[in-house]
Amino acid sequence: QVQLVESGGGLVQPGGSLRLSCAASGFTFSRSAMSWYRQAPGKGQELVASITGGGGTTNYADSVKGRFTISRDNAKNVLYLQMNSLKPEDTAVYYCKARVTVLDWWGQGIQVTVSS
Repeated sequence: QVQLVESGGGLVQPGGSLRLSCAASGFTFSRSAMSWYRQAPGKGQELVASITGGGGTTNYADSVKGRFTISRDNAKNVLYLQMNSLKPEDTAVYYCKARVTVLDWWGQGIQVTVSS
């Protein structure tokens, strides 16, 4: 059974940093592309960043380029999102997603609030 559990969210001041983690189980993590999405209040879902199974290729939304870094530890089955220079517009529920063969699996989401 595929499970994805996010952690590391919370309240942070503008300009601050957070690191999100997504612990994965139930599938071959190293073979699966992984992504972070977010959904802000009243807005649609946005792809934030993605990474290939081996970690060699990453992609970012223009809104987070240069501030966020996606990475993975295939030995620990964990996906990360390092978020620096956070802005109020980064406030959202963040979700990790796994592409397992042809199916997408989602975590439960975690709240990130950027506010002074």
